[in-house]
Amino acid sequence: MNTRKLSIITGTSYLIIFFAAIFANFVMLESLKQDPLETIRLNHMAVRFGILAFLITVLFDVVVAWGLFELYRKHIYTRLSTYFRIMHAAIMGVAVFALVLTLNSDSAMDILHHVNVFEIIWLIGLFFFGAHLILLSSIIQRPKWITVFLLIAGIMYMIDTAAHFLLPNYSDFADVFLALVAVPSILGEMAFTVWLLVKGGKESK
Repeated sequence: MNTRKLSIITGTSYLIIFFAAIFANFVMLESLKQDPLETIRLNHMAVRFGILAFLITVLFDVVVAWGLFELYRKHIYTRLSTYFRIMHAAIMGVAVFALVLTLNSDSAMDILHHVNVFEIIWLIGLFFFGAHLILLSSIIQRPKWITVFLLIAGIMYMIDTAAHFLLPNYSDFADVFLALVAVPSILGEMAFTVWLLVKGGKESK
């Protein structure tokens, strides 16, 4: 398979991850947090679709890992970067199990507990995802401004995870950490996705 096709497959997989994650996080997960019992009792299909959406992100995370490995397999850090992304996907897959347990819960406290377990496990996975982005910023090399955002995003993912466990008053700074992670991550990964779809592989071709 030529590099252009690989770039399109990888970029398309990234897009699927973005859209699935948006639905799972900002529709299903937020609904569970805001009104856990009503969501499970009256809108449980949205929870089921949200769980499926998270599984889809795991599936295509592996596809992205494969695509990036094939595109940049000659770089010395590519294999290690791939391992970190696969670790993130595997941990995320385990975390989703906690959301499945919410479907059989009959109290708001139990539902929120399962959601909290999911987020803690996912947070651990994001530590390894941050390591992947740091290495990826070195691997792709260009466009340079994209590599800078990927590097910053990777560092902030790792710092945010560490801060969750090291700072007793993390909640006081949660909004600041969220912005520090989200802005470079969205700019870097979305820009890289567009670059893969529009220009990726053309030079080699």
